[in-house]
Amino acid sequence: MPIDAAKATSAEPRTTELAWDHKDVQLYHLGIGAGAATPEKPHPATDPDELRYTLESALHVLPSFATVAGGGMALAGGLSAPGIDVDLAAVLHGGQTVIVHRPLPVRGRATQTSTVPAVHDKGKAAVIVLRSEVADGDGPLWTCDTQIFVRGEGGFGGERGPSARLEPPERAPDLTTERLIREDQALLYRLSGDWNPLHADPEFAKLAGFDRPILHGLCSYGVTLKAVVDTALGGDVTRVRSYTTRFAGVVFPGETLRIRVWRDAPEAGRLQVSVTSADRDDAPVLADTVIGYR
Repeated sequence: MPIDAAKATSAEPRTTELAWDHKDVQLYHLGIGAGAATPEKPHPATDPDELRYTLESALHVLPSFATVAGGGMALAGGLSAPGIDVDLAAVLHGGQTVIVHRPLPVRGRATQTSTVPAVHDKGKAAVIVLRSEVADGDGPLWTCDTQIFVRGEGGFGGERGPSARLEPPERAPDLTTERLIREDQALLYRLSGDWNPLHADPEFAKLAGFDRPILHGLCSYGVTLKAVVDTALGGDVTRVRSYTTRFAGVVFPGETLRIRVWRDAPEAGRLQVSVTSADRDDAPVLADTVIGYR
């Protein structure tokens, strides 16, 4: 069934109640590599800074947790919107933005309001833009914009949408670090709510055109933010104001991410980031990536 862009964008906002506690936060942090050794932390299990991601008595919340709070509803909500009926095997996550209005609490109950502000026609594919605004009794918490790329669903005569690309600065990065993606990383990450079999089932992955299951784009997204917070922002998650990226390529469990950071506008509180696969000649993973910070 083709996408009905007009129906999707004109539909009434949908609301969902979200709830999470420290166990959800800890599971998410473990799913993006908390507690694993890095070049900066050879003994992470007892590192006081690392324990802020894994120990309930010292816990703080990485802002990318917003993408899975309440069970990963942001992406799922986009696929169940009126006018949208797509094959999961044709779906890829195209891009993600999180805007943080205030620090995320370790425990929370909130209301998510979801809309589809746009459906872009890319010719051979469609890009569904889902906006999720989340607030609790004290006011807005975060806003997520999720871009869902659906192969074979373009050509319906809609607007093509933005296509500008952000080129890396023409100088060496200010910081470079690497993060190993464990073989079981996708199996652990999916417990936070993204149950797409593309990330676990070899037969389903083959139907989608991959030799083996691939890592969730949002897992790479979280791994990258944690690495940048730990190495460029003093480990302080509350400094993050916003985080946006385009998913430029796949990651296979077992590979190593190479993360390059440029302080391209320190006065504006802006970091530009590039993420590649160190195992595949720096094949692109995340592009057009910007972290706004305080």
